Amino acid sequence: MDQRSVSEQSRGKPSWRLKEPHASRTQALVVSGFAALPTGRALFLEFTWPGKGGGGWLQVVQELAPVTDAAGREERATAISFAYAGLEKMDLPKAALDSFAAPFREGMFQEDRLRRLGDRRKGEWLGTVIEGGPKWSSNARQRGALTSVEATQSRAKTSTGHREEQIATPITVHALLLLYDKDEDSAEAWAGQVEAALAPHGVRVVHRLPLNLRPDAKGVAREHFGFADGISQPVPFDDAAVGLSTGGPAERDYWNGVPLGEILFGHTNGHHEKAPGPVVPDDDKAQAAGLPPHPLAEGFLDFGLDGSYMVVRELKQDVVAFWQSMRENAAHIRARDPDHSGHVTTTWLAERVVGRSTKGDLLCPAGYLPSDSYEQPENDFGFFDRDLHGVGCPAGSHVRRSNPRDGLAPTAAEKQTLLDAANNHRILRRGRKYGATISVPPKEDGVDRGLLFICLNTDIARQFEFVQQTWLLNPNFATLFDETDPLVGPKGRMTIREEPLRRIVEVDTFVRMAGGDYFFLPSLPALQYLASL
Repeated sequence: MDQRSVSEQSRGKPSWRLKEPHASRTQALVVSGFAALPTGRALFLEFTWPGKGGGGWLQVVQELAPVTDAAGREERATAISFAYAGLEKMDLPKAALDSFAAPFREGMFQEDRLRRLGDRRKGEWLGTVIEGGPKWSSNARQRGALTSVEATQSRAKTSTGHREEQIATPITVHALLLLYDKDEDSAEAWAGQVEAALAPHGVRVVHRLPLNLRPDAKGVAREHFGFADGISQPVPFDDAAVGLSTGGPAERDYWNGVPLGEILFGHTNGHHEKAPGPVVPDDDKAQAAGLPPHPLAEGFLDFGLDGSYMVVRELKQDVVAFWQSMRENAAHIRARDPDHSGHVTTTWLAERVVGRSTKGDLLCPAGYLPSDSYEQPENDFGFFDRDLHGVGCPAGSHVRRSNPRDGLAPTAAEKQTLLDAANNHRILRRGRKYGATISVPPKEDGVDRGLLFICLNTDIARQFEFVQQTWLLNPNFATLFDETDPLVGPKGRMTIREEPLRRIVEVDTFVRMAGGDYFFLPSLPALQYLASL
């Protein structure tokens, strides 16, 4: 299995891998960006059978699109995950359902979670969501929400009018099936075969996205705004379960190392405890699937071991608006300060919004951080010593907000503490862009394009939600005031510090959420158990 990130080519750089028995138990998506499989399809599935069903349909998936493990390399690859509402629909035992963490059980569309994620406030969708509201979710019952009937009764009685009505999307998604292939024709034909085979089993494809990488000549994958993507990733370590692609031991990466338990259940996490995952009652089906006894829950088997929570958000990108905003802001700066702004170009400004060059190199006071010895963008760095005040890479740029490293340390003595704290919130990204590549220069073409954001973590609240709320959307991040992430946040301002000037630009909303929810990425034994329901 190709464990490299999607932005790496085979240049001799060792990558991390899972050791046995975990490699054969874990879905390959955990360890690989599938760089050798540049196309694919995301199939969003709804279970349409009345009442509760089972997992027999998974036998069809295993015949046509067998879920890939992390032990070897395949000609094509498959990954599958389930929303809580989907597991309910499949009649997973209640004891197992109750053992999942609250954020997963509640789903992304619970009122408090939407507020934290910057999607909805006071009953209204915000500007960072597509017009009319998101298209899809699992439509899980939200804690404290009222059904439409209850809401009508509540308004009549006025006794519980403070409770928000159940939020529902037009499309219900119970599971997500990801197919990765070598070319468009093969991917489309494969997806069609799977869809046709699932239909008789009450499993309907209700939404579909074409996924692609389209790497450049150096193998660097670019998102639709034109910037190298998938560069900075956490590097898991665990003496018993993680090794290098060279066969040697995997030492802890100083800048990006995270315990494996931040990515996979059942392994030691950043709090020096086994990352808690779901359990199932100890019965014949669970034993036959190969689920091991849970080390702490007597009478239960470990349903979570080598699985993870998967955050999925469909993010629509307005490429024309992004570059138009950069062009207008750059022209405005040059007009206001003609004697000191000759270097301010459209690309210069766009790079400050992102924090890296279009090639992926980090901005620094001297220009760009040189590439590493493998001719890849350097990823082993801190901000405190290199660019504490954000004169090179702006303090509020997307790169610094999404992973501040040691840049939030108030003094040099606290650099290590802040770096360790930042790494306790890391997420492993496995997303891909969808939609056709836009023309250069970009022109309106009516094509729907964006990023299917996917990340893996074992603690949704401490990892993904923390990054979104406390770093990306925090208006007072890193001594800034009333500013949020200039790339994925709402319309607002951004400060760019130069010596001796400080420039403030107005940025618009360039990325809008079109759908999303939280999913469970099971291990291969857990998947076998689900198939037996």
